[in-house]
Parts: sequence; structure tokens; C-alpha cells
Amino acid sequence: MRESSNMNGLLSLHKELTQYASPAKAALLARFFKTGKGEYAEGDAFLGVVVPDVRRIAKHYRDLPLQEVSQLLNSGWHEERMTALFILIDQYQRGSVKKQNAIYSLYIKNTEYINNWDLIDLTAGHIVGAHIANGHAKEATLFKFAQSKSLWERRIAMLATFYCTKNGDARLALAIAELLVHDTHDLIHKAVGWMLREVGKRCSLKEEEGFLDKYAATMPRTMLRYAIERFEPKKREYYMRMKTKQTI
Repeated sequence: MRESSNMNGLLSLHKELTQYASPAKAALLARFFKTGKGEYAEGDAFLGVVVPDVRRIAKHYRDLPLQEVSQLLNSGWHEERMTALFILIDQYQRGSVKKQNAIYSLYIKNTEYINNWDLIDLTAGHIVGAHIANGHAKEATLFKFAQSKSLWERRIAMLATFYCTKNGDARLALAIAELLVHDTHDLIHKAVGWMLREVGKRCSLKEEEGFLDKYAATMPRTMLRYAIERFEPKKREYYMRMKTKQTI
């Protein structure tokens, strides 16, 4: 009976998602998220459901048993994996420390399915970052991920630090950024630059500028542009000149 109940719950969720599906949106999302041969999300499949609808459906199934959420996270459909992650965030925020430990462990062990930047950006801070910041997991996980061969684990490492940054602590963000500052992938360039910008915005402009003074000349141009986006024109020009001088 238990197995039948599980299957019915997941089938019901899938049916509800497909009611919001759009083939036209699916095609657009597949191009936008680079699912073609040789691209970073090669083979990912979309139903064509927009994020607000995914959130609503996740709320309907917020009490889905963790075993079923795990099955959903292993789905071949992008929106089903996103639904699973939104459910995990909801359950994490309402759960006991024991439940939070289980959710954190599930997340860490299934990074191969958290395999696009939107899935990571919407969730890593809420689960991985929160668990580490609250003292229930070791920071070493992020340092390990930052040195992983997996693009997605490296992005998780950077985005997870956003939880601490939002709470005024830039230390972890700057440490992970230092490990990734010379990464070769554009998605990491954008992630690091974005998190550096958030350090300046939410923690200390002095700390961000200290990092840039050390690395602006050698970091990838996209990373630098993201990091200095909110600076006044003269300061942006100053840091871009550092990069220009290095490339001449």
C-alpha cells in the first residue's frame, strides 16, 4: 500500500505540472538553458512550466515524504527537479535539526541532479548555506565543492555563501571566491562576480574593494564586470583600467 501511495502522489504532482506545461515555453527554455549537444546542460528536458507555477505546485505538495521528494529530485524533467528543491527548502525551514540534517545530506548527495544554474541559485543558500552557517555542517564541504571537477558543485559552493553574506558576514564568500577567481567557466565567472557585488552591497564595500585590488587585473573580465556593476562610473573605470593594463 505504501508503494502505491507514493506512486499516486508523484503521478498526481506530475499531472498537475503538465497542466501548466507549454511546448512553446519548453522549446524556449531548452535554448535559454543551453541543452544542446556539447552545451553545459546537454540533454536536460523541460515541460515548459514557469517558476511561479512551479512554486505553487510545490506548496501543494509541501508535506510529501522525503523518500518521494528524493525520487522527484532524480526526475529527467527540469521542473520536477525544481519542484523537489522548493519542497526541500520548505521542509528544511519548518523542520527539526534532525530533519534538516536529512535534507542537507540529500542535497549534497544529489548534486548531479541539481544541474543547472537556476536550480542552484534558487536553493543552495537556503539549504547548504543555512546549514553551514547554523553550525550543523562543516565549511569544508564548500571548499571541497569549490575544487570539484563538477561545474555545478563549484557553483553551489559559491552560491551557498549568499546566506552568510545576506546576514552581514563576507568571510566565507571571499574565501570561496578566492578559490574560484581564475576558474575557466563563464557560469562561475558570473557567480563569483555576483557574490562579490553582494559582499559590497550587504557587508562591506571595503572588503569587496580589497578583493578587487588584489585580483581585478587577473580575474576574468565577465567576473570583474559583474562585481563592479553597482560602482560609480569613476570607480568602475579605475578597476577596468587595471584589467586593461594586464591584458596589454
